Amino acid sequence: MRNKTTPPTGMRLVEKRPRVSRRGFLQGSGITAVGVTVIPASSLVLGMKNAYAQSFPTLGSHVGTTLVRMARDIFPHDKLAEKFYVQAVAPHDAAAAKDPALKQLISDGVATLNAQAHKRYGKTYTEVPSEPERVVLLKEIEPTPFFQKIKGDLVTGLYDNKEVWPQLGYEGSSWEKGGYLNRGFNDIDWIS
Repeated sequence: MRNKTTPPTGMRLVEKRPRVSRRGFLQGSGITAVGVTVIPASSLVLGMKNAYAQSFPTLGSHVGTTLVRMARDIFPHDKLAEKFYVQAVAPHDAAAAKDPALKQLISDGVATLNAQAHKRYGKTYTEVPSEPERVVLLKEIEPTPFFQKIKGDLVTGLYDNKEVWPQLGYEGSSWEKGGYLNRGFNDIDWIS
């Protein structure tokens, strides 16, 4: 019988306690407060629009922003940074540059989504503040080829990104390491 504090060979021990000290928290919050007072919100919004414009030269920043918001609403992970969602939908822009039919499908799909949002809430999809309200809009267009294309590509675009795996608690493939049975079978920390 093994000691409960010692993990079996090859298994990682997951620390469940927060790792932020009081001093670290106070230092971080002080830096954040200074940053918030120094950087105006309008420049942050402008910076995001410029980032989307650079990521979506073919489809445009409005379509890019909508696709990223859709991605976050379809596969919501609060702890994932926005950059992972941008990386997941950015290939649509490159594909749309080569395929006019795809570009039309995406542009029309975003236009339809925005029309639904305007009809229901009087705003564009990205301006609708509540996630449940945006999900209602997504459910309305769920059977469309546009939605199915975006959702289908997101599965691989988001979850095949190896940088995302540790943040979701996935350790990657196990077959080359002998499987999970004797190496980490019970170390999932997100089910408690």
